[in-house]
Amino acid sequence: MSGHSKWATTKHKKAVIDAKRGKMFAKLIKNIEVAARTGGGDPGGNPTLYDAIQKAKKSSVPNDNIERARKRGGGEEGGGADWQNITYEGYGPNGVAILVECLTDNRNRAATEVRVAMTRNGGNMADPGSVAYLFTRKGVVTLEKGDQTEDDILMAVLDAGAEEVTDLGETFEVVSDPGDLIAVRTALQEAGIDYDSAEPDFRASVEVPVDADGARKVMKLIDALEDSDDVQNVYSNIDISDEVLAQLEDD
Repeated sequence: MSGHSKWATTKHKKAVIDAKRGKMFAKLIKNIEVAARTGGGDPGGNPTLYDAIQKAKKSSVPNDNIERARKRGGGEEGGGADWQNITYEGYGPNGVAILVECLTDNRNRAATEVRVAMTRNGGNMADPGSVAYLFTRKGVVTLEKGDQTEDDILMAVLDAGAEEVTDLGETFEVVSDPGDLIAVRTALQEAGIDYDSAEPDFRASVEVPVDADGARKVMKLIDALEDSDDVQNVYSNIDISDEVLAQLEDD
């Protein structure tokens, strides 16, 4: 199991209570607006919108903000930006591959901010396609453990197309083909199991192990990229062992 997932989980908990809360809210609201614009403003008929709203609620985004974003995207209210999806590729310290997903209303600004974050933190941009082939699109559902065991989750999602259930300490992660994401999420709901988020993700096919110093440098780069309002997601093929993770948590 990659330590990156565990690190992301740890980092997410910190992010909820620190100064990045506002940025996180903005990104979640942007997802709702785009989902509503793409598939319609009715969550009942738009699974992507349903899941974007679910994640925002779980992250304590106010209901008024969620509803306004849904209405803007669905055309019930004026306003909203012309959001565009752009993906940038690059390499970080230690040759770690980096994939950056942006959702922006200004391509030039997004490109500049990604490039500056890369070059100032030991990374460099790469040509399109030179990094993306190292990643595979997956569907990922995350949920709090609660009283459930790994077997409980596995039994609920196996027939829905789940490929694996991973124990991340305080949470479980269910990975599937992106086309099975809705089926897996629905199977959990039908089994009476609450979940935190269900969304497409990128997973690396080959990972790069790093020591604590290398991990700090890569995470500094990822933090700098995520600090941009235009950046929605950052993926890497970093592999952080349990031993290195323990050193990082002592920082």
